[in-house]
Amino acid sequence: MSKILDTFLEENLQALHEQGLYNEIDPVESANGPIIKVRGKNLVNLSSNNYLGLATNDELKEVAKKTLDDYGVGAGAVRTINGTLDLHVKLEEKLAEFKGTEAAISYQSGFNCNMAAISAVMDKNDAILSDQLNHASIIDGCRLSKAKIIAYNHSDMDDLRAKAKAAKESGLYNKIMVITDGVFSMDGDIAKLPEIVEIAKEFDLITYVDDAHGSGVTGKGKGTVKHFGLENEIDFQIGTLSKAIGVVGGYVAGKKQLIDWLKVRSRPFLFSTALPPADVAAITRAVQIIIDSTELHDKLWENGDYLKKGLADLGFDIGASETPITPCIIGDEKLTQEFSKRLFEEGVYAKSIVFPTVPKGTGRVRNMPTAAHTKEMLDDALAIYAKVGRELGVIK
Repeated sequence: MSKILDTFLEENLQALHEQGLYNEIDPVESANGPIIKVRGKNLVNLSSNNYLGLATNDELKEVAKKTLDDYGVGAGAVRTINGTLDLHVKLEEKLAEFKGTEAAISYQSGFNCNMAAISAVMDKNDAILSDQLNHASIIDGCRLSKAKIIAYNHSDMDDLRAKAKAAKESGLYNKIMVITDGVFSMDGDIAKLPEIVEIAKEFDLITYVDDAHGSGVTGKGKGTVKHFGLENEIDFQIGTLSKAIGVVGGYVAGKKQLIDWLKVRSRPFLFSTALPPADVAAITRAVQIIIDSTELHDKLWENGDYLKKGLADLGFDIGASETPITPCIIGDEKLTQEFSKRLFEEGVYAKSIVFPTVPKGTGRVRNMPTAAHTKEMLDDALAIYAKVGRELGVIK
């Protein structure tokens, strides 16, 4: 190994450990359901993004098994050669129905989605107005585009309007886009989409909403854009197929002309093998389940409200979440790591989240109840939170 690389890695890894910023990865020894096994121990799982419990759904497993027999384990090629199966076409038609758009395109991951879509439309002659708390994949997608990135204060509409006005009046940019998460994954708050659309109309901005944590969760399951009735006002609706949908992948939904452009100019679509057929079939069925019924959505919110009230009543700082995502904000990174470790020892898996995922000094344990949790599981978790919180002085 290069000596300079060896020195760099040793010094920086040591620094991360000392600052409480090194993330230990725990292999899960079971399906990622409401109870998981880690290091041989059964734990109430509050760290999964499996919002609706579909990752372990029996019907989806049967669909995937049958498709595996019929189509094999892989698509065999990129989409533009012969990797587009009839299954992919059916999925994209279903996604367009789900999001209320003319068309949709699927990708191998939600992260890939943002890398693909932003850079396919924006370039060095353009500008992007990006919420300061947008997901890392949005940030990286913006960087890849080489557009001028103008960050605006989180959900601050006065700041967005001022920066949109300045960008427009500067005359420096061919196109200007405004990008926001629909639901912000670490705090659980919802973007102010009606105000963003109003500003976009005023300054002719392209609108782009990443609803990875909103699809299946807000808008009776249809997402944050649907929640506000803005399907005809948002140019790009981005989503993941690995959270509420429970499988893997991502998608863009919008006008047919936009989707046609992404099919010929978005690099992950052009140069990466298509989603595996069994996954595609399972995703399509999962989307249909969400379209047909709000049962899982309603159970998710019931469990989310129950856990949120329980933690708040105990005295935890749960921030200003508007969704089932429930952070317990601890602050100090080392204390946050210790808090998560003690929860594990007592029977709850709730992962500590520290810098760089969240700003320094805002370490938290992010709790995500799902539709698959029972009240008994949540009561067990709350009792453990009370014990550990008092033990470490986080609550009285």
